[in-house]
Amino acid sequence: MCQPSWGCARAAAQRLRDLAVLRRVRDRIDREYARPLDVEALARGVHLPAGQLSRQFRLAYGKLPYAYLKARRAERAMVLRWRGEPGVALTGRSPAAVSSSGPAGPARATGKRRPAGSAPARPSAAPERAGMR
Repeated sequence: MCQPSWGCARAAAQRLRDLAVLRRVRDRIDREYARPLDVEALARGVHLPAGQLSRQFRLAYGKLPYAYLKARRAERAMVLRWRGEPGVALTGRSPAAVSSSGPAGPARATGKRRPAGSAPARPSAAPERAGMR
């Protein structure tokens, strides 16, 4: 005998299994972010089509898997930069950090660039005027 409420229970159990699969994908990204990964390789690891993995990952975590991977790599590069470790400039040129627009050159890997024609961001000293204190 089947009860109508069992359908909801089966759907909830399937949703939990799907979330466990997505959690394994996210954990793999966190663990192997320095290696060359792509969505197809991640999808093959959990036996899903790449499109389905992308849709489910975006629904669960708010980002596509590749966007999550790029954000993880950027976070790691910032941590290395804040620590002042010597290999930071090479981090942007590693095969895992190459974006679709090409590798980051030395000028881009060293910091923010200001738009042409804008003044440098130097703290300006306020002129002291007599009697203004």
